[in-house]
Amino acid sequence: MTSTAMSRRQRRGAANHSTRRSVRRTITVIISVLITIALFAGYCIADVYDVMPGMLTLKPVDAPTFADPVSAKQGGTIAGSLDTAKTIDAAAAGEVMNELLAAEGVGSDVSVVVEDARGTVAAEHESGTPREPASTMKTLTALAASSTLNMAATLDTQVFLTQSDTGSDTVTLKGNGDMLLSAGDSDADHINGRAGLNTLAQATAAALAQRGITTVHVNYDDTLFGDSRIPTGLRNADGGVLGEYTTYFTSVSSMAIDGGRQYSDSMPAPANPDDSAGYPELSQHTAADVAATFSGLLQQHGITVEAEPAAHAAPQGASPIASVSSATLSEILAFMLRHSDNTLAEEFGRLTALARSENNSPEGATKAVRTVLGNLKIDINGLTMADCSGLSPGSQLTVRTLAAVQQRNLTVGDGAPAAEGLSVAGLVGSARKRYTSDDVAGLLRVKTGSLDTVTSMAGNVSRTHGGALSFAVVINNPADYWAASNAISAFITKLAEL
Repeated sequence: MTSTAMSRRQRRGAANHSTRRSVRRTITVIISVLITIALFAGYCIADVYDVMPGMLTLKPVDAPTFADPVSAKQGGTIAGSLDTAKTIDAAAAGEVMNELLAAEGVGSDVSVVVEDARGTVAAEHESGTPREPASTMKTLTALAASSTLNMAATLDTQVFLTQSDTGSDTVTLKGNGDMLLSAGDSDADHINGRAGLNTLAQATAAALAQRGITTVHVNYDDTLFGDSRIPTGLRNADGGVLGEYTTYFTSVSSMAIDGGRQYSDSMPAPANPDDSAGYPELSQHTAADVAATFSGLLQQHGITVEAEPAAHAAPQGASPIASVSSATLSEILAFMLRHSDNTLAEEFGRLTALARSENNSPEGATKAVRTVLGNLKIDINGLTMADCSGLSPGSQLTVRTLAAVQQRNLTVGDGAPAAEGLSVAGLVGSARKRYTSDDVAGLLRVKTGSLDTVTSMAGNVSRTHGGALSFAVVINNPADYWAASNAISAFITKLAEL
């Protein structure tokens, strides 16, 4: 019995001892927590009073200040404070027109119209007769495009990455319409070459290096303008561009270098990329050229490229790993007008068609231009558009339509790039030498037109005695082409004096 009682006392003692140890541990934990809280609170207080380092403080913080927002300047009219009420002496205008009609080489297939700034006709000759317009057709396309598109937008050339678990990774070069890429670095000072492929390749190589990628395949996406790229009148039996037009037109493409111009030793590229250097042969596979150049540049920047670039659509819904941006559409339109670039004119027609959800084809482009002009109340009676540039055989219009476009340019709000891009006699563009007196240099804003059997011009004029006028002249089948062209230059020079 004694043994049993002692055993019980020992067990009770052990239990009591265990309880005391548990209590001590609990008290220790509580004290530790309280000490930690006290230390943290003390540190925070010290931090607040800047005794200890930290982000808490009672010191006042200087709030950032920003300048008041600058109000955007409101766009004005092209002609500024134009006196639209200043009329034209009809007799004087008739005399100037008759001198043109009687000039050597002009022939008899001629249409002329001269209007004051309010659209009142001062002189006209067969103004309702449709004739082949040549490149003056581009003024219609320019007005339709600039009245439809966001002319501050750019055409970005992008690179997409597709990674693979089974093979090499793929980069896809996707064009969005920039046909004025350069093979070098992006050039902020010029329209042609604003976006450079070397800049794009360098950015792509850096993005690949960040992902540990050193070897890729290269694809290119040229699907923007579908399968129909060439107006019927410029297309051969094989679906390409007729041989006689390959220095004046190449298929509309999602991307091209220098508009497809293939400069050579016999016809080198101009020092200023925005200048025109004659008519070198145009590449007829511009997107493939861009992809090949881009592939070579990638290799120069340390990326191994397997195989030749292949045509393939870019992945849907992906974000580009690199991109470069063209000049604005406004700047490109001015380039098109001043250089009378047929391919860019067709492209602006196509972009207008896409914006209006018309058929993605040359026919969709001409339909879109006609529709926009009609909506703008431009007189399009007699208008037949074989293309958007005036290069294809079969186009016809009246000088009334050309003059109506110029009337809008005199007072334009929307669509201003169609006026701003015109060639200025004495300054810039295809008509910079098309005047006969230095007194009118800078006063004539025009678009020229030239084909084997056509010489034409349309534009608007700041008159030397105040006011302005619009005019259009189209000569088909001139007896002497150069004499007729010179007669037009003399005619527009005299218009400034009306």
